[in-house]
Amino acid sequence: MPSPEEMTAAMVRNMQEKTGKSLPAWLQIARKAVAQGHVKHGQLVKHLKGEHGMPHGFANLVASETLKPAAGAPAGDDLVAAQYAGPKAGLVPIYDALVKAVRTFGKDVELAPKKANVSLRRSKQFALIQPSTRTRVDVGLELPGRPPKGRLEASGSFSEMVTHRVRVADVSEVDAELVGWLRAAYDEA
Repeated sequence: MPSPEEMTAAMVRNMQEKTGKSLPAWLQIARKAVAQGHVKHGQLVKHLKGEHGMPHGFANLVASETLKPAAGAPAGDDLVAAQYAGPKAGLVPIYDALVKAVRTFGKDVELAPKKANVSLRRSKQFALIQPSTRTRVDVGLELPGRPPKGRLEASGSFSEMVTHRVRVADVSEVDAELVGWLRAAYDEA
């Protein structure tokens, strides 16, 4: 099975043939869209697909490359620290408990910090952790086909990258039920 890097390289090689434009040409189009307000990953993917007819995988790649942090921008732990700085510092125990639970699933769990959240990945994203307010962390879960019920809400406007959301206001809410949903999303990834 090819590595993610090999798969990305193959997509870049095939982009001109499959989409009619090279990666640099698409990046130029995407940067203009960002300047017009399509600043979130999901917004940019939707724009590229809707306005330019780009297939989802290529749109996702172009959006990722366009929004990739510039050299010298905060990365990894710095991004997480920035998310939980100031008034959101009290949410760190919730984040730590979630990460501790997810790390038990396997060595293939990848934490991919972004500016506003941390993507939890395996072969693809299965969840994300986001400090949404001063008093709450939202856990986004990719659980297609599962009906929302109780704490397991439909993601709604929270994120286009997941199907469900669980609101967590206290570390005690990182319980067997929530860890079970995270595990199910991981298993399906």
